Amino acid sequence: MEKLYDELATWWPLMSAPQDYAEEAATYTALLIDASRSPARTLLELGSGGGNNASFMKTAFEEVVLVDRSPGMLDVSRALNPECSHVLGDMTSVRLHREFDCVFVHDAICYLTSEADLRRAMETVYLHCRVDGIALFRPDHVRENFKPTTDDGGHDSATRSMRYLEWSWDPDPNDTTCVVDYAYLLREADGTTRAVHDRHIEGLFPRADWLRLLTDVGFDARVVAFEHSEVEPGSCELFLAHKPTT
Repeated sequence: MEKLYDELATWWPLMSAPQDYAEEAATYTALLIDASRSPARTLLELGSGGGNNASFMKTAFEEVVLVDRSPGMLDVSRALNPECSHVLGDMTSVRLHREFDCVFVHDAICYLTSEADLRRAMETVYLHCRVDGIALFRPDHVRENFKPTTDDGGHDSATRSMRYLEWSWDPDPNDTTCVVDYAYLLREADGTTRAVHDRHIEGLFPRADWLRLLTDVGFDARVVAFEHSEVEPGSCELFLAHKPTT
């Protein structure tokens, strides 16, 4: 497991602060609710991480269940979202034996690097989505809009501080992965600072493959442009999927 989600999980709110998610969480909530053909009361998020999106989305649903494979990230989310149910599990295999009005998968889907694993995650979503329900997938990129990028950021708490550099690149445009290298500077309360390198291997699939797999699993799916004040138009796409009645 990547260091950020394992031994560095407690640093997550200083890398990606919950308050920074208000705009995008509102977008996801509106897409799910507007696409629903009956009242959307229950939400399942797979790969929920530290719960930043859920901290806003939970206000629109009567029940929210959050699933993640990292115990440390679930602990972070429990502190932020104590009213939500938290389940340790992998999106490719978890089975809760119930259905939800809406199922949401944020960028944790990027950690699936093979078509077989991506399909298994879609099957998990399909099984947990009620008939006539809605699912939303939000990969960071599809193959067609991937560009090498760098980003940086970080936050301070009363006792600790974090700064990071993120570098996304694709060593082989002919495969289904890309690389995201992170450099973290972690400063403790006593001023001690250390540097950590963390490499993330992420999946990168063509748009047509996403749509084909969603259709094969049983969804009616379409592409939706992701609109956000801090995101370049056309650089990110969502997949909105409906589970048909027949």
